[in-house]
Amino acid sequence: MLDALDGVQVEADLVRLDDARGSVVITHPHPLYGGDRFNPVVEALFTALPRAGFTALRFDFRGVNNSGGSHDGGDSERLDVVGALELLELVDPDSPIWLVGYSFGAHVALNVVDPRLSGWVAVAPPLAAMNTRCLADRDHRPKLLLVPEHDQFSPPAPTATFTEGWQSCTQQTVEMADHFLSGHLGVVTRTVCEHLEARS
Repeated sequence: MLDALDGVQVEADLVRLDDARGSVVITHPHPLYGGDRFNPVVEALFTALPRAGFTALRFDFRGVNNSGGSHDGGDSERLDVVGALELLELVDPDSPIWLVGYSFGAHVALNVVDPRLSGWVAVAPPLAAMNTRCLADRDHRPKLLLVPEHDQFSPPAPTATFTEGWQSCTQQTVEMADHFLSGHLGVVTRTVCEHLEARS
């Protein structure tokens, strides 16, 4: 368990590496549609990142499984993310920290602007569907958006329109994939790991 910024306890898993090249918080998709830390995309990232040399932390947002609190539409969930950042800072204070979110988790991650962060990776962020401003949009730190070619909620063209003017933002298409990325997890994990390796 880890403590969110407001004291709510959320269930988490941590793989800590000695001499890690960086640390990563992984956030999961929408809990009202079955999303949790065991989602296949989250699971693939949680497996791949330690193999690439990164300490990895995943957790269930408040109100999910055995986590305390209740779902708050992505608002209080940001406090869960900050709690995860604090834990990683304690575990390895000299390691750069990245936020990697999938779907709803990507949207939450892009609304956490914390001085400890080195940057963000947003996998299938539903930006056009949610149509709300993200706090990281004007931040100078790097943001990589991995957008499925056939995403049902925010495909490449609407996503690019939504993020026009964002600072330090790169968008990359996951070809032939839809929002759920079945059959494309290898491409996603390889792209995320290579992106973080190049910056850590």
